[in-house]
Amino acid sequence: MFHDLLRTWFEWSRDAGYAGVFTMMALESTIVPVPSEIIMPPAGYWAAQGKMSLPGVILAGGLGSTFGSSLCYGLTYTAGRAFVARWGRYFLLPPERLALAEAWLAQFALPGVFFARLLPVVRHLIGFPAGLVRLPFWSFAAVTFVGSTLWCAVLAIFGQKTLGARPDLLDDPAALSHVIKHDLLWFVLLVFGLGAGWTFIKWYQTRKVARV
Repeated sequence: MFHDLLRTWFEWSRDAGYAGVFTMMALESTIVPVPSEIIMPPAGYWAAQGKMSLPGVILAGGLGSTFGSSLCYGLTYTAGRAFVARWGRYFLLPPERLALAEAWLAQFALPGVFFARLLPVVRHLIGFPAGLVRLPFWSFAAVTFVGSTLWCAVLAIFGQKTLGARPDLLDDPAALSHVIKHDLLWFVLLVFGLGAGWTFIKWYQTRKVARV
């Protein structure tokens, strides 16, 4: 059954094309629980089969992510703190998480937005506090696009190189499941590790300066 669902998803990804990648990545950058790890690799797979181009897939993903995150930015920028304080818990932003996000942006500003796009969970929510603290929109959008496009490129290239090199995977349930669960995990952990390492270094440097 799991293989049937995977195959159906891959086929839908092929049929939806660039518009599907854009739409799903826009949803991924809001509160809709659609992980990019199941959106971009299938698109990269079809790029390897000649159904789409890899640059087009990556661009569609980056633009979709930027659009979705900009919607979140616009919501909190317009509605303000009172709205977020009252309703934030319904879109995964309770007061304590909001405080952490604001502290993150206060410390790292636009570079923090960039690396937030590479971190699980955080990348879905960063648009909300960015609008609330009123980061300059076009700067926010530019940094979001660069970070999102980098993340989409990592996942799409994985789909092209690892999945696309074996078109027989759609007919081999065990192999397909193994590649997605095992090989993709290492890609995600690598990017997460780089982001976490950078965050720790910046935190340590800031703390060291504060002690002087």
